[in-house]
Amino acid sequence: MQSPLTAFATYCENQGIERVDELTTDDLRDYGLELRSASIDGDIAGSTANTYFRYIRAFLSFCVRDGKLDTNPADTEAAEEFLPEDTPTRDTQFWEPDQRKRLLEYADERVRMARDETIDTPLERAYRDRTIVVLLAELGLRGAELFRDPNDDARDGLQWGDVDLANGRLEVFGKSREYETVGLTRDAQDALERLQRVQDPPTDEWPLFPTDHAASKYDAVETATGERPPTGTDIDAVCREQRIAPSSITKEAGRQILKQLTAEAGIELTGDADYLQPHGARRALGAELYKQGHSELAQSALRHSSIETTHEAYSDIKAEDIAKSIDEVRE
Repeated sequence: MQSPLTAFATYCENQGIERVDELTTDDLRDYGLELRSASIDGDIAGSTANTYFRYIRAFLSFCVRDGKLDTNPADTEAAEEFLPEDTPTRDTQFWEPDQRKRLLEYADERVRMARDETIDTPLERAYRDRTIVVLLAELGLRGAELFRDPNDDARDGLQWGDVDLANGRLEVFGKSREYETVGLTRDAQDALERLQRVQDPPTDEWPLFPTDHAASKYDAVETATGERPPTGTDIDAVCREQRIAPSSITKEAGRQILKQLTAEAGIELTGDADYLQPHGARRALGAELYKQGHSELAQSALRHSSIETTHEAYSDIKAEDIAKSIDEVRE
């Protein structure tokens, strides 16, 4: 229960809630909406969102028994109003091999067009977007591990200090709410090296995927110096000269980038999804490894806490393999 309860505590802190006896049913309903958003984004299953909420409700029931609360604000129908449907993610979208190939090809093509100035996209931004696609496709990272989460102070997006190109690895703040090491594939290493050359980050605190939002950069400078630069200032130059790192793009901005690239690449989709979602790349990587019989490698690549978690995530593939084995024995 540690991870979901810690996430709830962080949410409460961000909302200015310091004690359990300050919690109301409205607060729990709002958190249910946060869990629903995470489910829609593909970060967690609907069933997982409901499990997390049950953990919180159980903790608050303990607080009632221990005399810290008069009643449990999570134990009401109103508190559960916005929770997603409690169903597993058997139909979770994932990147088909041809979709993955097309998206990577288009990301490369977009860099070339930006270099030739045949599109109105800055070269650094094209490399940034290409690197996002490559890291998702190659490493199966979660969106929350790549981008900033405005509702979680611990998730401020990947920074160059998290990347160790010399040893081919990076550190991410994982779902466990601990830093986890991820090895870089050749393509991921190449993408990061190219982005670093183009971006030339002036400090290790510089984000891999800095925001394009000018007001946020003005805010960063004002916070660091105590003075807000005059309107019209070359704010990017100021940030670099004074080594003031801008904020990373948010998870929502990351999703918008993938929506744009999916549409521009002309990728055809099936089901309800209207773009290639970040979590779809993670699921596709696991499925590729699992189908080839490398279940333990899939567990390691996805950083699942146990092999049982991996088997559960790909139980549909496991069922197909069992059926094929039965056929082979009978033949």
